[in-house]
Amino acid sequence: MWFGIISLFPEMFQSLTDQGVTGRAFREERAKITYWNPRDFTQDVHRTVDDRPYGGGPGMVMKTQPLADAIDAAQAASIADTGHRAKVVYLSPQGRQINQALVQEAVSEEQLILLCGRYEGVDERLIKTKIDEEWSVGDFILSGGELAAMCLLDAMLRLVPGVLGHNQSAVQDSFSNGLLESPQYTRPEVWEGLQVPEVLLSGNHAEIEKWRQQQSEQRTSERRPDLYKRFKN
Repeated sequence: MWFGIISLFPEMFQSLTDQGVTGRAFREERAKITYWNPRDFTQDVHRTVDDRPYGGGPGMVMKTQPLADAIDAAQAASIADTGHRAKVVYLSPQGRQINQALVQEAVSEEQLILLCGRYEGVDERLIKTKIDEEWSVGDFILSGGELAAMCLLDAMLRLVPGVLGHNQSAVQDSFSNGLLESPQYTRPEVWEGLQVPEVLLSGNHAEIEKWRQQQSEQRTSERRPDLYKRFKN
């Protein structure tokens, strides 16, 4: 996969690119990530990327031209590297809520440019002219889009073939089939007086899968009735 990141703080992504299975994905070149800092596209000595909002009010709004130029540069790189235009996504609390289905859809794109906003957001005219979609990680506010982008990238990279150690790991994760994952256990068999369920020790894989499905449905109905209702329908 190819990712272009528009961010004032690209160094924040080092935890994603240097650690864990996501770090391995980049080291093994299963994914490529490049950054464009809007400050590099400013024209003034102070490298100004924000200004006061028209109409007054608290906070500042990100200026259009540095962001537009950064997006254009990222788009040119996408075409040069892959031969295709990338979808441009703005991480925004007003966007479409990210879930596993959207993550799977995003992986099929193969190229994404992610705009990480700051301050009070970006000029609406930029959204109308340069942004394909707005996506949100949830109904809460972050200081910027970087953490949201990293959540999305982590979820996407898990679905890239070869990134996880076991090909079935992503398939069996929560939400992959519309349900929460069943309970997990490892050694020892007894801990703090609690025993691993006998069925998991039986070696009967058909019964184990049946138990896991039952547990998954029960857990979802108890903890996420909204998901369970959609699953049953």
